[in-house]
Amino acid sequence: MNNSVTTKGETSQRLSLRFRKDGLLPRILLALALSLAVAALLILLAQKNPLEAFAAMLAGAFGSPHQIGVALNRTSPYLFAGAGLALCFRAGVINMGSDGQIAMGGIGATAIILAWPGTPGAMAAIAALIAAAVTGGLWAGLATAIHLYRRVHEVLATLLLNFVALLLVQLLLSGALGQPGAGFLQSPLMPRSVWLPRLPSFDFHIGIILAVIAAVIVSFLLWKTTFGFAVRVAGRSRPAAAYAGFSIAAITWQLMLGAGAMAGLGGGVEILGLQHRLIEGFSSGFGFKAVTVALLGALEPALTIPAALFVGFLETGALAMQRQIGVPSSLVTVIEAATMLFILAATVRRS
Repeated sequence: MNNSVTTKGETSQRLSLRFRKDGLLPRILLALALSLAVAALLILLAQKNPLEAFAAMLAGAFGSPHQIGVALNRTSPYLFAGAGLALCFRAGVINMGSDGQIAMGGIGATAIILAWPGTPGAMAAIAALIAAAVTGGLWAGLATAIHLYRRVHEVLATLLLNFVALLLVQLLLSGALGQPGAGFLQSPLMPRSVWLPRLPSFDFHIGIILAVIAAVIVSFLLWKTTFGFAVRVAGRSRPAAAYAGFSIAAITWQLMLGAGAMAGLGGGVEILGLQHRLIEGFSSGFGFKAVTVALLGALEPALTIPAALFVGFLETGALAMQRQIGVPSSLVTVIEAATMLFILAATVRRS
């Protein structure tokens, strides 16, 4: 049983060895250089000045406290969902349903606030975040039940439930949760008393702090608990995990419910911290960004923190470049994808 958890300092030693023995840092620097070269070429093909474009990207991401706050707010849901996915992927459970789980979290949080008697306050906000986590976890649980009891692959079950969740958001905004007379499918604006607190100088809400805490807790679970040991063994060899007495079905349930709760919490934070109302399609694309975060973090929950920050700041800077330089939106998407692809190639785990 002493081998079921890591020894003190093993986590930091493991990461240090990866950087030194695997040559990870030089590969990351090379990946960044290649991504910049490809981005410069694409910008030239669009008949724009690459130097001006890169300057606009940096200014858009780091040019002011407000821009940094925008990037941190964008990072929060990616980190919540990405840390949960890293744990799933570690055990070979391919959860592709974060989009739907985030959307369900938004539904849960919104329903609590709108149904709260009287004027909702801090307790209502806490209850809404709990409801967001529960709703996201239950939605992931539905996919797990379909996978385990009907023998449907988890990739297919979670992907298809994404579309169901997004349609469910539309349905509820057309009825019970919708704002009458609004030109868009959206809920009524939530009162300021339930908005997540913000740091005034940087204008980011506390969601990013909650996300970092959650990622650290997930990392602790992975490396310091018997459950984490079972996850790592299952990821290496499911027959070995079964031989050691671990239930693969139980591990799958725990991972999916936990990852769904994390994603749902990300949806609740997005609603209470940034949107302040449920909006049709608010979570579209978040889940696939979370997959990117999990992979960029090499399936290390602690490393999903810098990975999510990288994705959030890259996206914020790229959008600013589009606005200021006039780079086509499709080119911005290609530049983001190429950068992530090069970094992913440098950090991917090798068996």
